[in-house]
Amino acid sequence: MLYKWKKEFEEFGTGSFPGNGKMKLTFEQEKIRELETKVKDAELERDILKKAICIF
Repeated sequence: MLYKWKKEFEEFGTGSFPGNGKMKLTFEQEKIRELETKVKDAELERDILKKAICIF
């Protein structure tokens, strides 16, 4: 069990044992999550602008 914890600490660093339901993410996973959020926000803004154009 200690070997698993050591390996996990080496891979994730201080984020190895987040607790309270927080996910352990690598740098790449964090970046992907951030970019997906930005895309979702941009699509929402685009949809709002499309609806506004139809009104005018």
